[in-house]
Amino acid sequence: MSKRSTIIIGAGPAGLTAAYELARRGHRLAVLEKSNQVGGIARTETYKGYRFDIGGHRFHTKVGEVQRLWREMLGPDLRRTARLSRIFYDGRFFHYPIDAWDTLRNLGVVESVRIAASYLKAKLVPHAQEETFEEWVIHRFGRRLYETFFKTYTQKVWGIPCSMIRADWAAQRIMGLSLMTAVVNATLGTGKNRSLIKEFDYPLLGPGMMWERFKEAVEQRGGRVCLGAETVLLRREGARIKSVTVRTAAGTQEMAADHFISSMPLGELIGRLDPPPPARVLEAARGLKHRDFILVGLIIARAELFPDNWLYIHTPDVRVGRIQNFKNWSAAMVPDPRKTGLGMEYFCTEGDDLWTRTDAGLIGLATGELVHLGLAHADEIEDGIVIRQPKAYPVYDTDYRKNLQVIQEFVATLTNLQTIGRNGLHRYNNQDHSMLTALLAVRNLEGESHNLWDVNTERAYHEEL
Repeated sequence: MSKRSTIIIGAGPAGLTAAYELARRGHRLAVLEKSNQVGGIARTETYKGYRFDIGGHRFHTKVGEVQRLWREMLGPDLRRTARLSRIFYDGRFFHYPIDAWDTLRNLGVVESVRIAASYLKAKLVPHAQEETFEEWVIHRFGRRLYETFFKTYTQKVWGIPCSMIRADWAAQRIMGLSLMTAVVNATLGTGKNRSLIKEFDYPLLGPGMMWERFKEAVEQRGGRVCLGAETVLLRREGARIKSVTVRTAAGTQEMAADHFISSMPLGELIGRLDPPPPARVLEAARGLKHRDFILVGLIIARAELFPDNWLYIHTPDVRVGRIQNFKNWSAAMVPDPRKTGLGMEYFCTEGDDLWTRTDAGLIGLATGELVHLGLAHADEIEDGIVIRQPKAYPVYDTDYRKNLQVIQEFVATLTNLQTIGRNGLHRYNNQDHSMLTALLAVRNLEGESHNLWDVNTERAYHEEL
């Protein structure tokens, strides 16, 4: 194959993986990233020497190609980290993954028996079909455990009732997990389900360190990574993309290439095609929804707060969904060992009351909720920073599947465009599967034939709720 030129839109895990593979094979390429930092949602932000991830990012995979790339980039700077994550509910901490004796002790014998009875009822009288998240979870855990541990948190994350979330999301994120497998794992320590992993890899300075190394490796091999470069238009002639219009601080320019790989949100991509696709495709693109994300990073004047990497906050009277303790991911994330850096995570929708609050208002909210939960004292909270992340999570609502099908069929008609990654496929991938879509996209350019939409369904997946 001749070394033709490729433009990659987006410098997150998927885009940079595609760029590195192309550069390694001697292809000409340019990466266009609208922000001034690589990594996308997997980046690491720095404030006064304290490092904050945009959510927690574990490095754990069964995809051998991805594991080799991680090791190649970071070597000894990719370190093994013990996992501890708990649920905070009703003023108590519950181990997650589930620990049978811990849960029994916290809930008491009576409530545990009720949960077991609810589980047996769900098994004896199952739903005829599992169309929604609510039905999927109740069938595997019983209604009582669903209402105790799943319902409040999930609706806090997604902002819609669990009866409006497709079962696809649960099936993808917690494949193979049920109450029975969780209890057996906790009791006998089988460790067979990927949802129950007890340790993972993590970069010394956070996940952003990985993607900075990828950027350096691409540039060392002749690739270009253009930051502050937003793709505002994709010009097409029939079934081929001919060029993109890029907006930078210096103005706009048009860039042509032979091939295009995009990890930008799928709905935005469709909306920026010129000429536009048929009306039904545009309507489907507008129908794809996302959940947005705010991280309030707090600096706490205490060396130790709690031992967890992160906490799931199921308490319904606060709006925070998770709390990351970055010092427990890597001590190097915090410059002063006498202090702690926390990430208070809020799930929201762009334009709502959380998204539009001032930074000071959000720091005040996070401070008050942390104190309310009893995890820190008000006079220990020294400073804070607010980081807003739009389009963090693709939403699997009742219409997403039909909308996605319409878009897939149209994108398949464009012979030199491939979409990859979480937002490029509107699929709730972790970074390992986003990287895998990039690797396969590059192989497609060299004559292989891989269906990128099947990644994460054809290989065993994992994740906790």
